[in-house]
Amino acid sequence: MSTLSDLVHAQGRLNDADVEWLHRLSGDGQLIADLAFADIVIWVATADGSFVAVAHTRPSSAATLFYRDIVGDQVRPQWRTQVQGAFDSAQIVDSSSPDWFEETPTRVRAVPIVRERTKDGEVPAVIGVLTRHTNLNDARTPSRQQITFNECADDLCRMIATGEFPDLSAPTSPRRGAPRASDGLIRLDVDGMVTFASPNALSAFNRMGFDDELEGESLVEVTTRILPSTHQVDESLPVVVTGRAPWRTDMEARGVTVSLRAIPLRDRGTRIGAIVLCRDVSELRHQEQELITKDATIREIHHRVKNNLQTVASLLRIQARRTHSDEAREALTQAMRRVASIAVVHDTLSEGLAQQVDFDEVFARVLKLVAEVAAAPNTRARTQSTGRFGVLPSEYATPLALALTELVTNAVEHGLAGQEGFVTIDAVRTESNLRVSVADTGHGLPEGRVGQGLGTQIVRTLIQGELGGSIDWHAANVDGAAVGTEVTINIPLRWLNK
Repeated sequence: MSTLSDLVHAQGRLNDADVEWLHRLSGDGQLIADLAFADIVIWVATADGSFVAVAHTRPSSAATLFYRDIVGDQVRPQWRTQVQGAFDSAQIVDSSSPDWFEETPTRVRAVPIVRERTKDGEVPAVIGVLTRHTNLNDARTPSRQQITFNECADDLCRMIATGEFPDLSAPTSPRRGAPRASDGLIRLDVDGMVTFASPNALSAFNRMGFDDELEGESLVEVTTRILPSTHQVDESLPVVVTGRAPWRTDMEARGVTVSLRAIPLRDRGTRIGAIVLCRDVSELRHQEQELITKDATIREIHHRVKNNLQTVASLLRIQARRTHSDEAREALTQAMRRVASIAVVHDTLSEGLAQQVDFDEVFARVLKLVAEVAAAPNTRARTQSTGRFGVLPSEYATPLALALTELVTNAVEHGLAGQEGFVTIDAVRTESNLRVSVADTGHGLPEGRVGQGLGTQIVRTLIQGELGGSIDWHAANVDGAAVGTEVTINIPLRWLNK
């Protein structure tokens, strides 16, 4: 299914600022639908003089009229005149009589969508039309809550028609647990006094320690009374509880956390009150705190593992210096290098929340470590890296770092033994594969045979066993001549994309 941006751009009539406005309005479509107890559809004009639906929101507070999504459909004939009238006149147009949709009586309101406010007497530029489809089969004696919700929906529709809603100064990405109309709604007048509080809103404040009725109270005074004097208050809280700015914040008392969202109500620039949505998010915030604690614990574990590995590497280095056997010294030095390369990955993981690392940064540190340790007195190896590895999870980073350590070490110690040359590491990453080649300008493979040492076995185990990839040793070609050795690794990233 096409997205809102795709459908709007396909018509070629609106600019990027208009599309962003429609996105912001669509993001509050659920709020409007729940307040109006109606389906909400956003239409934009087409090149052939019709209209196409670019967004549709079903109410959670009432039965939907449209069981099938109508996004991408042309406007139906019975709504065409009404939608066109709102688009041309920049005025709200209500249906004069019940409209029948699939044998269901409905009431339709067409609201022009205006992005830029204009001076009195000027006709604003309309970028689309919002229609509100109310199912009259559910008509019954409305409760006070339903009447208030509908009044709030009417206020928002009027603000949409005058370019006052949505408000671009409001947060664009709601935090997890953002309040909805059904979670709790408080209506404020222009002085910040509560004129209506839904049962869920009253319950949320009761759990925070307010035992009286909210209606008739100043919401600022209520929050001042229930918040502990020693508690640090979010600086945006006063602005939210007075309804003066479209903002979100949390307030906490008696172990209960309530998320608040203020929506100022205006009538042609004059503030007439506000809607304050509230939701008890105590459990959500508790889960978020547990995740933060878990992340901090994981980072601390990686930090301690890194420290322990560095201690082991230091012990191996000391032991290698004190041994009198060349073979034992070489074995201890290789073991030290392998441990140190793993420590680099854990050091990087200890610095961030995500269990993913920028492998280009990791490999740069590993390459420096290998070049310093592996170079013999008679060998001058110059290493260079091209391409990008990108971000990899720790499950990929640790074995890959260890495998590349072995390959670069082999290229320096064996391929370039006793001579000067280059070791080039090239990384090419696609959506499904990571290809890495390690080439040197050294002696080349002896009679084309791959070594059978411990390092080669470690590389095969890591690449083929742990990463499910393939590895190939062959002679490197420079200008058509075989020079040195090239090792090519191919690692599928299919698990990474799941």
